[in-house]
Amino acid sequence: MKSAVAITSKIHLNLNLRRNHLYSPLSRSIFLGKAKPVFQSPPLIRTHSSNPNPNPIMASSSKPEQARAPPALPLPTPPVAKAISHFAYFLNLDDCYLCSVVALFKVGLCQLSVTADKERNIAHARRAIEEAAEKGAKLILLPEIWNSPYSHDSFPVYAEDIDAGGDASPSTAMLSEVARLLKITIVGGSIPERSGDRLYNTCCVFGSDGKLIAKHRKIHLFDIDIPGKITFIESKSLTAGETPTIVDTDVGRIGIGICYDIRFQELAMIYGARGAHLICYPGAFNMTTGPLHWELLQRARATDNQLYVATCSPARDEGAGYVAWGHSTLVGPFGEVLATTEHAEDIIIAEIDYSILELRSPVAQKSGKMLIHLYSPSNQVPTQNPGQAFHYQSKGEVIFTSWLTFKGLTLSDSCAEY
Repeated sequence: MKSAVAITSKIHLNLNLRRNHLYSPLSRSIFLGKAKPVFQSPPLIRTHSSNPNPNPIMASSSKPEQARAPPALPLPTPPVAKAISHFAYFLNLDDCYLCSVVALFKVGLCQLSVTADKERNIAHARRAIEEAAEKGAKLILLPEIWNSPYSHDSFPVYAEDIDAGGDASPSTAMLSEVARLLKITIVGGSIPERSGDRLYNTCCVFGSDGKLIAKHRKIHLFDIDIPGKITFIESKSLTAGETPTIVDTDVGRIGIGICYDIRFQELAMIYGARGAHLICYPGAFNMTTGPLHWELLQRARATDNQLYVATCSPARDEGAGYVAWGHSTLVGPFGEVLATTEHAEDIIIAEIDYSILELRSPVAQKSGKMLIHLYSPSNQVPTQNPGQAFHYQSKGEVIFTSWLTFKGLTLSDSCAEY
């Protein structure tokens, strides 16, 4: 078995010789043209938490509150040229917005307490955003349903008409104003949205000019019934969204998902194939699924697609009807936990360096191209040596029961050359 050092060295050699682009061949041909990336050395991990005793570790599933430090991943400096400036990540880039993207920046994850007082929640979120910006964050992420208690009774009462704006949507009006004043990008967690006679769980993204640049409605609603543990059926009051959301910002190309959306790898694959640098998932995992899957899913999405994943949860309130797990986290493209917090209210500041993404292309190529035709639900995979071993097969068994098609965009369209 080859040592980690040998494998890492080979990756760096490939980088130096091949100078691979950031994206897959498909995305590269669409978005980059003749762009030539400039490489930077991996950053030192710098995190900051407003918690007086920050503990940048993640909880294990067997003992939820006895956190463990993730294994370190040593990455020696690649033998490639450093960028002249963090603001000049790509050179000779004539036709792509990425020439102005900041390659190295700080992200703020605001794990907020939520009460029944909507005005208090809005003012509290604003103060947290301002604090994160004061500490250098250029991108700020809020939790899922941060302006309202998480309940069927609360959703229609706290819902806002985002499209109407102004007094009809005080939460988004605040986000727009503070983004403009502080010149930052805000992924505004999510709030209940009213559109006609329907309610949605919606995330709004605001650019540094204060304009609404993207709106993601939660696609996969969380319907769970575990006897003796938790029962919550989101579809009783909310309507599912229908489209993925990927948006160009001052801090890179970002894919958006909300909570349960993180369980669906196909959605993340679409984002990765479309050239996303980062996927943001505001989420409120609970005390049952949180310790089991919250960290696991973040690291899986980041590793599978070789990009950054940021999540932000509400703070835990043991007296609430729905108790959130907490543990807002930033995960790097190799699945390493770069920064995280515990379950209490906190603001965590961490550094993102897109030059690390340059290491992902050779790693992905070593695993070969995806054979999309094999993964189609229409493909019937034969059982080898039938009858010789126990094999459970349900009727109509398929490989991907969650195969996605959104507005004519299919996984095979996005990932044929991923």
